[in-house]
Amino acid sequence: MQAMDIRPNQTIYINNINDKVKKEELKRALYALFSQFGQIIDIVALKTMKMRGQAFVIFKEITCATSALRQLQGFPFYGKPMRIQYAKTDSDVISKMRGTFADKEKKKEKKKAKTQEQAAANKKANQGASQMATSNSNQTTSSANQVPDNPPNYILFLTNLPEETNEMMLSMLFNQFPGFKEVRLVPGRHDIAFVEFENEGQAGAARDALQGFRITPSHAMKITYAKK
Repeated sequence: MQAMDIRPNQTIYINNINDKVKKEELKRALYALFSQFGQIIDIVALKTMKMRGQAFVIFKEITCATSALRQLQGFPFYGKPMRIQYAKTDSDVISKMRGTFADKEKKKEKKKAKTQEQAAANKKANQGASQMATSNSNQTTSSANQVPDNPPNYILFLTNLPEETNEMMLSMLFNQFPGFKEVRLVPGRHDIAFVEFENEGQAGAARDALQGFRITPSHAMKITYAKK
């Protein structure tokens, strides 16, 4: 295989992507799909003629890139099977991006470091106070969140979904679990959805595995059993 000829590295190269997908939607969908394998540093998707239908996903760890490559090889993505291999280390796109990206990031990090330290210190002080005040209510709500979940059944109810959520993204997340049947969105509501499995055991396994999964950094998905 050609994929095996290239030395494993943190960056995977994906092609045969549906080139009708908008760049921002593509990046979000790739993030939703690939972030289950580990921390992603960046996703590069260029819409130039030469780079259409292709993308690079850069992981922090090589092991994460390897898992993603193995498990998502041929995965149906927007109606086309993805072809995945490790990026060639001398790839112009990656080396250019790494060079400028790394320099920019170093400068940004230096600038951000001070402000982040101050922000973190302020946050800690504020959180310390607010946590003290809300620890009791948090304990009751966290236990409340677990206890009043509806009786187990084969349909899951998702809440706290980001605005850009679509059926494709959720299907990609859930169809890795045995028994997945379909995703149902609610017209006029972007923040909730239903996911159906063949039985309650399979639904429960997906619920436990994806509880709190962040489709975007600011939205942790909440999963309960649907009301019958």
